[in-house]
Amino acid sequence: MSAVVSPGNLTHMASRPSAAKKQPAKKAAAPAKAPARKAAAKKAPAKKAPAKKAPAKKAAPPKPAPSPTGGVYRLVRALWLGLAHAVGAVFRGIGQGARNLDPAHRKDGIALLLFGIALIVAAGTWADLKGPVGDLVQILVTGAFGRLDLLVPILLAVIAVRFVRHPEQPEANGRIVIGLSALVIGVLGQVHIACGSPARSDGMQAIRDAGGLIGWAAATPLTYTMTDVLAVPLLVLLTIFGLLVVTATPVNAIPQRLRALGMRLGVLHDHEAAESTEDDERYDEQWREALPARPRRRSSDPRAYDPGSAEEEALSQRRGRPRRSAVPQPDPQRQMDAVDVAAAAAAALDGAVLHGMPPSPLVADLTQGVGIGGREETTPVPTPTPEPPLGAEPEPEPAPVPSPVPAARPKQEKLTTGIVPDLTKKAPEEPRDLPPRAEQLQLSGDITYSLPSLDLLTRGGPGKARSEANDAVVASLTQVFTEFKVDASVTGFTRGPTVTRYEVELGPAVKVERITALTKNIAYAVASPDVRIISPIPGKSAVGIEIPNTDREMVNLGDVLRLAESAEDDDPMLVAFGKDVEGGYVMHSLAKMPHMLVAGATGSGKSSCINCLITSVMMRATPEDVRLILVDPKRVELTAYEGIPHLITPIITNPKRAAEALQWVVREMDLRYDDLAAYGYRHIDDFNQAVRDGKVKPPEGSERELQPYPYLLVIVDELADLMMVAPRDVEDSIVRITQLARAAGIHLVLATQRPSVDVVTGLIKANVPSRLAFATSSLADSRVILDQPGAEKLIGKGDGLFLPMGANKPTRMQGAFVTEAEVAAVVQHCKDQMAPVFRDDVTVGTKQKKEIDEDIGDDLDLLCQAAELVVSTQFGSTSMLQRKLRVGFAKAGRLMDLMESRNIVGPSEGSKARDVLVKPDELDGVLALIRGESDG
Repeated sequence: MSAVVSPGNLTHMASRPSAAKKQPAKKAAAPAKAPARKAAAKKAPAKKAPAKKAPAKKAAPPKPAPSPTGGVYRLVRALWLGLAHAVGAVFRGIGQGARNLDPAHRKDGIALLLFGIALIVAAGTWADLKGPVGDLVQILVTGAFGRLDLLVPILLAVIAVRFVRHPEQPEANGRIVIGLSALVIGVLGQVHIACGSPARSDGMQAIRDAGGLIGWAAATPLTYTMTDVLAVPLLVLLTIFGLLVVTATPVNAIPQRLRALGMRLGVLHDHEAAESTEDDERYDEQWREALPARPRRRSSDPRAYDPGSAEEEALSQRRGRPRRSAVPQPDPQRQMDAVDVAAAAAAALDGAVLHGMPPSPLVADLTQGVGIGGREETTPVPTPTPEPPLGAEPEPEPAPVPSPVPAARPKQEKLTTGIVPDLTKKAPEEPRDLPPRAEQLQLSGDITYSLPSLDLLTRGGPGKARSEANDAVVASLTQVFTEFKVDASVTGFTRGPTVTRYEVELGPAVKVERITALTKNIAYAVASPDVRIISPIPGKSAVGIEIPNTDREMVNLGDVLRLAESAEDDDPMLVAFGKDVEGGYVMHSLAKMPHMLVAGATGSGKSSCINCLITSVMMRATPEDVRLILVDPKRVELTAYEGIPHLITPIITNPKRAAEALQWVVREMDLRYDDLAAYGYRHIDDFNQAVRDGKVKPPEGSERELQPYPYLLVIVDELADLMMVAPRDVEDSIVRITQLARAAGIHLVLATQRPSVDVVTGLIKANVPSRLAFATSSLADSRVILDQPGAEKLIGKGDGLFLPMGANKPTRMQGAFVTEAEVAAVVQHCKDQMAPVFRDDVTVGTKQKKEIDEDIGDDLDLLCQAAELVVSTQFGSTSMLQRKLRVGFAKAGRLMDLMESRNIVGPSEGSKARDVLVKPDELDGVLALIRGESDG
């Protein structure tokens, strides 16, 4: 360990030699004093002699005689206690082991125990088992259930099978117990009445031949009080009630259940399925039947495929109607090109999302198919297993995932950013059901908060995979390469909702610059000025040419969130952004970004992105998961979210109040870090998990109750207005938050339509790693947002470049869109669940209104600066105010008169400087008096 040497320590160290020199003298004096100490020690026993004789006066108590059986008793007692402790430890260990047993094993043990009891009861009731066990079954089962004792083993076996097949539904056990009890009592009561209602006086055998003791106990009170005429209907109603409870069927759902049963038995026909709309059929068929079928066998012809596979035939037979496709099937005699493969891939992705299932890992690398330029591929394109139709329950066994081509790239690899499982791995073979939505948290005050349903968001149609415009562009590009004698060919394309990226492969010894130099010629050929060339496409040996579509498509927020739900991701901070140029849905967790800058010109789609972000949080997070602070200087952008329970303060519209809110966020961040440091955790997620598990407890004597911290999301809709009002305070708060707040669960989203260097400063850019740029008006703005060009070539209306933290190049995407009606429906659902709970300390300035004197008017800031200048320098001069504050003589004289009226300076004495009546240490009180803060 290192020590700090101070001047005091140096002085102490310097004095040590002198002290060391004096030590021999002390040692020399010690022997001289030794004889005196010895003499004192010899005298001490003489003085204490009378005290030692005092115990001798008391007689010692006589010792009891040793008992001949005492040792044997102690030995037996010790052996008995040791045996008892050992047996107790064994039983306690067994009990502890049972508690530590996996819940699934415990349920299996209960099921097997019921199977065993069912076998014993069956042997006693069906086979007339002899012996003590048979007599016990005769007494208990036959005596209780009477003639229906033969059904008891079947009932126990059914319950055991349910435990084995549905161990994940323990909440239904109570319902089933109540329903079975009502059912058994009602049936046995009716059997007892039907057998003549034997009484106890008729003997136990007569009761056993009727409904048993249960039937006797249920029927006797009813027949005695209201005769058989009313007893039988009441018992019938009790039986029906038990049957409805066991099957979980409400009375109003009985017709639907009976109709479903008739359809399953083949008695009735489903006319509604036959009359389904064309859109449903198109969603159901397009993604499945547009794909080329799986080849029957290995052959020398790599293009051979089976146009009607056995799986599709079986599916069409089960559905009861012939197969038909919304997308034309490729001719089996025609050579497949990359356009057909692109259509199949896009249709498969959209169909999977529309059915709420994870997309199959289709090959997105269209160079693996048959190229337009005539190149053939020997690897067949895999076909995913068909998914169930709309409205039908999914099969318990997941569809097998075909093995990927080594040179191919999965379609969703870089789009889902970690939320979708690795689709290139083999899917598990054991059946599993899709899990329910994220668990609903129990809020404080016994309030159960339910998340909004995805049905509130509209479902979009499947995206186009190919159009005539794409074919025309391919022909134009090929013609340009031919005219300029460039050995290159279009090998495929991936169509997005806004732009299509055409993949161009170069011939041998052809420079990439030959393609980039033809940018204007390509733009002229395709009649579009917004042509963007990517050289090369990340992960591929190809040049990408992005050309806008003449027929743009809409990307709905609900489709992106349905993909996130089907991927079984329950991250509350996961937000939907849109759809990229490859047709894949783009989503990301704000907790991993961890802060984001959204910028773009007016009308580029920035406000729609903010709406999608807030709606995603409301759809996936409860108020105990995520809390929001919304800053809207425009006053009209975020008013639709006023009153949602996720807010901790009303929507802030005053830029000064916004600066105070950011300072509160800094204080909240410091408090969270204090807890993390005190309990030894590095991230707020670990601390919250420890609080939920009960591993973290407040110190003794503290009245504080530890609760998990929610994520805190701060959204600023217009950063430019904040930087104009209080640039220094806002920048300091933003920089501090973005530097430290990630581990504290606080995340920041900054949006602006003026991405200039005075708004998005260097410090803010350095600490906000994730960027989303929409269309900008100049190249300089694009460099401010992305540090690279590209945003100035976007075509607006949601077309953007997304650059998350850790990515090398931005991804072009079409932002999702959510309508005002959808936002209103989601907001109303959240408001109906609970009311918001605001905090009063977020905006301190809203507590009390400052009273400013009328004579000051709009000169408050100048008067404060003048008072600070005069008091700090202790020099009151009108000319000094003119020079320092850069004001005219009239304004400086007025400021001096205002300070004189408040006893800050003395009266004027000609050309001399005025006397300053306030000391520098009284400056804070003077400024508070000027601002109208009477409490100082």
